[in-house]
Amino acid sequence: MDGQARGKGAGGPHWEEHRGRGMTPTAMFSSGSISRPDFCSQILDSGVRPGCPKTIETNDPDVLRAARHSAESFNNCSNDAFLFKESHVSKALVQIVKGLKFMLDMDISRTTCKKLGHHTSLDNCSFQTNHSLQWTFSCYSEVWVVPWLQSVEVSVLRCH
Repeated sequence: MDGQARGKGAGGPHWEEHRGRGMTPTAMFSSGSISRPDFCSQILDSGVRPGCPKTIETNDPDVLRAARHSAESFNNCSNDAFLFKESHVSKALVQIVKGLKFMLDMDISRTTCKKLGHHTSLDNCSFQTNHSLQWTFSCYSEVWVVPWLQSVEVSVLRCH
């Protein structure tokens, strides 16, 4: 075969020969004169299309929750004596992927709360005022939220 598809009429099953792999079915459908918009190309009222990242306000409550999860994840991995919390979110994107994936450019800064203390919330921790103890990291984080499973996972966290 010369690599051309063969089959019966438009819309019928077609087969293609792929180098050394024999005959493989390919999907070919004809819509005739009916014009159907592709679902993925439709513009939704919300402006968010599944799978397409969209810019979201950095002060959105969901963005701030995602930033907090990122800071808590950083604290779980760091050997610092003090806890860090989000100090600034400079950019936020959201993507619909079996839940919501937040992609954040953010800063996290050292607080006055020590890790060994019993702190119920980072809300009660102030940022360091002692100049020699102040420390801020710039981070990129991806937080995947699946609300119907009450699941939150920080899948990417890179700080420098």
